Amino acid sequence: MSHWVILPIVLPAFLAPFIVLAARYHIGIQRVISLAGIVGLIVVALGLAWQASDGTVTLYQLGDWAAPFGIVVVADQLSTLMVLLTSVLALFVMLYSIGSGWDDCGRHFHALFQFQLMGIMGAFLTGDLFNLFVFFEVLLIASYGLMIHAGGTVRLRAGVQYVLFNLLGSTLFLFALGSIYAETGTLNMADLAVRVQLFDPLESSGIRVAAVLLLMVFAIKAAIVPLHFWLPSSYAEAPAPVAALFAIMTKVGAYAIIRVYTMIFPPELEATVGLHGWWLMPAALVSLAVGMIGVLAAKKLDRLIAFSVIGSMGMVMVSIALFTPEGIAAALYYIVHSTLAAAALFLIADLTRAGRENLNLTAQPPIAGGILTAAMFFVAAIAMAGLPPLSGFLGKLLILDAAFDTATMVWVWAVVLGASLISVVGFARAGSTVFWKARGVPVPEDAEIAVPPAALSYVAVGGLIAMLVAHTVFAGPATSYTTAIAKDLFAPDAYISTVLDTPGKLSDYKDDGYGDDDHATDEEGEH
Repeated sequence: MSHWVILPIVLPAFLAPFIVLAARYHIGIQRVISLAGIVGLIVVALGLAWQASDGTVTLYQLGDWAAPFGIVVVADQLSTLMVLLTSVLALFVMLYSIGSGWDDCGRHFHALFQFQLMGIMGAFLTGDLFNLFVFFEVLLIASYGLMIHAGGTVRLRAGVQYVLFNLLGSTLFLFALGSIYAETGTLNMADLAVRVQLFDPLESSGIRVAAVLLLMVFAIKAAIVPLHFWLPSSYAEAPAPVAALFAIMTKVGAYAIIRVYTMIFPPELEATVGLHGWWLMPAALVSLAVGMIGVLAAKKLDRLIAFSVIGSMGMVMVSIALFTPEGIAAALYYIVHSTLAAAALFLIADLTRAGRENLNLTAQPPIAGGILTAAMFFVAAIAMAGLPPLSGFLGKLLILDAAFDTATMVWVWAVVLGASLISVVGFARAGSTVFWKARGVPVPEDAEIAVPPAALSYVAVGGLIAMLVAHTVFAGPATSYTTAIAKDLFAPDAYISTVLDTPGKLSDYKDDGYGDDDHATDEEGEH
């Protein structure tokens, strides 16, 4: 059993209380501990990704109890990719937090940041639905505190809205788990993948209800229309580093949909056949359109970026809703791209705030460090809008290619291309107003001299942009990797057998009636 698999969860789980208890009043020590922990996470994530790169599935049984009764953590290619993406994002967000001083604007920023990482990592690595719910709650509780970091009435109001919508999602999640457990007697994902195959389609109404409820829950997390209303205000009003970290949180919803609806409720499952095409594709197309129209209509730079997140999630969901290996591979490539691009834009918006009265899309006097900030915005906007030569353009090409020769090809191509045009106009309008027109606005004589942002802030944003460039340059190996992931997702036998056939303490209790004859291994090695 490899203990490295659980380290991405355990490391931030130990660092968070340590920061509170041992370094509560020492911001310098907190910064050192947080950065060291995140660097450690990157090292572990790289090791896990390398281990999983050949298709190896690594299992960790907590307490050495075998599935389906024991709690398991599973590292495969998909989960390790998301863990690595989160770790890299966290590093640049933390560097920006330190450089800009956001981490010193309120108490417990670093502890909450670590708890947030713990929840996100756990959601990616868990092997059962109940612990997916648990880690959802961990990351949401931490995000509540981060949302209102540094205080303010507007931020508090947005935080309350954020809490209410996510509490609704948590309630639906519990209903879905209750329905699934009542029908199957298990919540382990691998075990569910086996058991739902045995249901008679004519007697599977409970399974269909649970599948629909789970889709609604994950749609709330992913901010899919019409369950997206919580996102614009929440992300726009959150502190910039928090909004940048939140760029990965919508991807948790996308990850859950990919995991659950390729393994437990695959498209060919007769009990839930048609569920994906009837509901997810129309919602994804509308989300893409609404998000990009919001980009065009936004009157503030931070809300424009928030709407672009909705649009990018619509793009991801369009690809996922195809539920083909090509569609999932394209979605994974675009997930990496959109996470980095959205995070960079939120941080650039905060750089733009320096020396300005507000982030309204109106001509105001030039800002401190405006030339470098404008250049970074130009690159990040190109990436998010999907213009060549950056990874957004390549990602959209992959999605359009995946939709070719499908029944929804006309709708997908029309909405994707139309939304891309709208987003280009929206970002061009915002950039020209904020940076170009500012050159013609005189600076008032009594205006205070603005202090340029710290160099570390620019380093953090530059790092994210460099990752976008690398994602473009190495698009060939990246798409090959995502293609391999998609192939394994549609053939989950290795995942299921690793989870269910690995012996543990459960086998010791088989003769006492605690084991399942289908999954527990008897003394003679038979199943």
